[in-house]
Amino acid sequence: MPTSERVSVDVEGRTLQLSNLGKVLYPEDGFTKGQVIDYYARIADVLLPHLAGRPLTVKRYPDGVDGKFFFEKNAPSHAPTWVRSVELPTPGSTRQRETIKYVVVDGLPTLIWLANLAALELHVPQWTVGPRGGVHGADLMVFDLDPGPPATIVDCAWVAARLRDLLDEDGLTAWAKTSGSKGMQLYVPLKEVDPQRPWDYSRRLAQRITEAHPDRVVWQMTKALRGGKVLIDWSQNSATKTTVAPYSLRARPLPTVSTPVTWAEIEACTAEQDLRFTADEVLQRVAELGDLLEPLRGPGLSLPQPPSP
Repeated sequence: MPTSERVSVDVEGRTLQLSNLGKVLYPEDGFTKGQVIDYYARIADVLLPHLAGRPLTVKRYPDGVDGKFFFEKNAPSHAPTWVRSVELPTPGSTRQRETIKYVVVDGLPTLIWLANLAALELHVPQWTVGPRGGVHGADLMVFDLDPGPPATIVDCAWVAARLRDLLDEDGLTAWAKTSGSKGMQLYVPLKEVDPQRPWDYSRRLAQRITEAHPDRVVWQMTKALRGGKVLIDWSQNSATKTTVAPYSLRARPLPTVSTPVTWAEIEACTAEQDLRFTADEVLQRVAELGDLLEPLRGPGLSLPQPPSP
């Protein structure tokens, strides 16, 4: 297929101009931009609910995963008028602008428009905005497990099981997904709460596991401490942070996906390939298993009260 081909398509009543469909974005296996768009169109039914109401940050790879990329928080000036956006204060202490106009993915046309921009990776916060742009509290708590070489996702699986058991003691149920890269994430659905609460709770839990298993786990962010251990990155619960969305592609050599997994799969993991899934494999998994993270969209759980000082 010529890489310069342009195609006009109708997506739920919106007309989109798709371009460069034959351009290879994943050189190792020849996965093209057209295949990226096709993946996001076919996975949309389970992906869109996890993006709904969440201000989006994307990583765009116009020249493929081996080329230059850039983060994009601000909606591009050429965005169609029908793409929903919400203007919010710029996160963080260093601000080049006072506000950011975030894209909010509210349907398939916006998702396909982003895929056509080579927005391979989709990252969202643990909180949402309302229909009029009002900021809600956190409705998810996340534990991002990041292995320091030579540790791998096999070690992350072991830590995930320890985290699950501690969460269960506090009446909290966790669901897991791979990061699609090197690690994995655990999520707990919450009753809407001030983001400071899951930030504090997740930090305390990461410290507890590190104290029990200092040879395998680390909770501090210092890179020098991470070698051969799994970092439990509790800081992803900051209101200013984002985490890769479920079912998002990743910019790895192969078109791997941040994939929901079962606890049986986690407990059986003995090699990295046991928890590595590509776009085609994820589509097949969803056809067979549905959305394993559907419980995240249900009633949230209450965090336990912090211990008395």
